[in-house]
Amino acid sequence: MIYIDADACPVKDEAERVATRLGVKLLMVCNGGLRPSANPLVELVYVADGADEADKWIAERAGRGDVVVTNDIPLAAKCVETGARVLKHDGEPLTQANIGNVLATRDLMQDLRAADPFRQGGGRPFSKADRSRFLDALDRVTRAAEREKSHD
Repeated sequence: MIYIDADACPVKDEAERVATRLGVKLLMVCNGGLRPSANPLVELVYVADGADEADKWIAERAGRGDVVVTNDIPLAAKCVETGARVLKHDGEPLTQANIGNVLATRDLMQDLRAADPFRQGGGRPFSKADRSRFLDALDRVTRAAEREKSHD
């Protein structure tokens, strides 16, 4: 199963294409505002309004043999801990080997922004190359997760 932290996800269409091609169920979890898909493999899950409600819902359910797509690093850490495979929107995998460093970097950047409220800037724009890397990574990771699930 693929779980998408869908509220601010720029690769929902790409994830649906991969899920359809591989015949895997896709759950798009959000607080609302998304249009349902006609695709029978895609289910829209609405959670209560509030900070991190979608994250909590995904974290309670995702585990070994599942794929989670999110840029939310604390959610990613929880999912990695349960054995789920996690991808960021640009296709970067978050794993046991790198999640500690990614969390530490996130916390450091949060502290730097808090110390200098006038600090401007953000990440680079989301590109076609990011979208392409994501498609390739999601296909690869989903196939691996499905193999893992079939060996259980």
